[in-house]
Amino acid sequence: MAIRQRMGTSSAVLGLLVLAGCSTSPFDSPPSDTQSAIRRLSMPSDSAELGSVYRAEDAEQKSSGMVVDSSPESYVRYALFHSPTVERAYQQWRAASERLPQVRALPDPRLNIGFFLDEVETRVGPQQAKVGIQQTFPWIGKLQDREDAAAKGALAAWYQYQEAQLRVVEQVIKSLQDIVYLDKAIGITKENYALLRSLEEVVRARYRVGAGSHPELIRVQVELGQLEDRVIGLEALRPSYVAALNAVLNREPESPVSVDIDLPNSVASENAEQVAQMARQWSPVLQSISQRIEQERVRTEIARKDGYPDLTVGLEYIVTDEAANPSIAESGDDPIMLTFGINLPIWREKYDAGVRESIARRLSISRDFDAQSNTLWAQIYRAWFEHTDADRRVRLYEDSLIPKAQESLSASLGGFRTGDSEFLDLLDTQRTLLEFMIAAERARADRGKALATLNRLVGRAIPTRDANSSQSTTPQRTHENGDES
Repeated sequence: MAIRQRMGTSSAVLGLLVLAGCSTSPFDSPPSDTQSAIRRLSMPSDSAELGSVYRAEDAEQKSSGMVVDSSPESYVRYALFHSPTVERAYQQWRAASERLPQVRALPDPRLNIGFFLDEVETRVGPQQAKVGIQQTFPWIGKLQDREDAAAKGALAAWYQYQEAQLRVVEQVIKSLQDIVYLDKAIGITKENYALLRSLEEVVRARYRVGAGSHPELIRVQVELGQLEDRVIGLEALRPSYVAALNAVLNREPESPVSVDIDLPNSVASENAEQVAQMARQWSPVLQSISQRIEQERVRTEIARKDGYPDLTVGLEYIVTDEAANPSIAESGDDPIMLTFGINLPIWREKYDAGVRESIARRLSISRDFDAQSNTLWAQIYRAWFEHTDADRRVRLYEDSLIPKAQESLSASLGGFRTGDSEFLDLLDTQRTLLEFMIAAERARADRGKALATLNRLVGRAIPTRDANSSQSTTPQRTHENGDES
C-alpha cells in the first residue's frame, strides 16, 4: 500500500513539475495579436527592414568581401555591412529582443528537501525526511504585461537600429558628394589652367614681336601660378575627404575611392510641410520614443499589479518508516500535503511609489517626444531650405550665369585676337567663368547633401524628380536608406 501511495505521490509531483515548467502563468490569457506580431518582429528571421538582407549572408560576405564600384549604392551597402555603429545598434536590438523569453517565463520552481535530525514518532511510524516542490504563479496578466513591455522596448531598439543605418547612409552620401565636387573642381581648374597656358603662349609670342606688353605677360603668369596653386591645394585636400568616407566604411584611410562616381541628379518634389508630415509617420527617432512611452505605460500597469498577491502552489511528501507495531492500520504510509500560499503586499507605500515612478518616467519621455518633434520639424525646414536654395543656385548658374560667362569669354577671345579688347578683360572673364563653374558644382553637392539629410530625418527616401525634368518620381530606398519602396 505504501508503494502504491508513493507511486501516486510521484505522479502528482511530476504533474506539478510539468505545470511549473510552462512558460506562462495558467492565470494569464493567450497573447494578443499585437503581442504575437511584436514577438515575430523581434525574431531575426523575420527582419525585413534596413540591413537584414545582407545580415542573412554574413558568413559568405565576410569570407568573400564586398565589391565597391563607382555606384553610390555599392558604397552604401558596404558601409551598412561593415559599419561598427550599425553593428552596435543591431546587437543592442538583438539583446533587447532576447528579453522576451526571459520575462514571459514563470519563476523557477523551488525544491525543498529536509531530514529530521530527531525522527518524529507518529502512530503509523517515524517520519524520516520531507520532500517538497513549490511553484509561484504571478497575478493575473502580470506575465503578459512584462512581455509586452519588453517587446515595446525591443521595438524601440529596432527603430534606433534603423536610425543608425540612416545616419550611416547620410554620412556616405555626403562624403561622396564632397569627393565628387572636389574631383569636378579639380577638373574644371585644370581645364582653365590649360586655356590660360595657351593664352600665355599667345601673349609671349606677341610680346616677342612687340605687339604685346610686358605687364600683360607678367599678369598671365601670375594667374597661371594662382591656378596651379589652386590645383595643388584641391588635390591635397582629396585624401582628407577620402579618409572621411573610409571612416564611415570602416576601411583604412588610404583605401582608394573611384574618381567617376555617378550620383543622382534629384530634387525633392514635396514642400517642407509635406516632408514634415511624412516624418510624423516614418521618423525612427519619433517611433522609438513612442514605443518607449508605451513601454512605460505598460510598466505602470505592472507596478500596480506588483501590489497584488502572487499564488504559490506546492506539494510535500513525507518519508515515513514502518510503525513499531506492524499491525497498525496504514503503517509506513507516506503522507502527502497539497499547499497553497500567497505573499502579503502590506507595505503599500513601496508599491504606490513604484506606480508614481513609472508615471513620472512616462511623462518625462512624453516631454522628450515633444522636444524631439520640435527639433525634427526645425531640422526638416532648414534642410528643405538648404536643398531648394542649392537647387535655385544650380539653375541660376546653369541657365543664366555660366552661359553668359561663356558667351562673354568667347567675345573676349575674339576681341583679343583682333585687338579690339584688352587682355585684362579676357583674364577677368576667364576668372569669372571659372568661379561660376566651381560654384555650380558646389551648389550641386549642397543640394545632394541636403537631400540626404531630409531622407534621414524622414526615415526613408522622399519623393523626388530629376533636376532636368518636371516629372515626379519616387526613387528606390535601396540607395537612400537600404530598403526598397
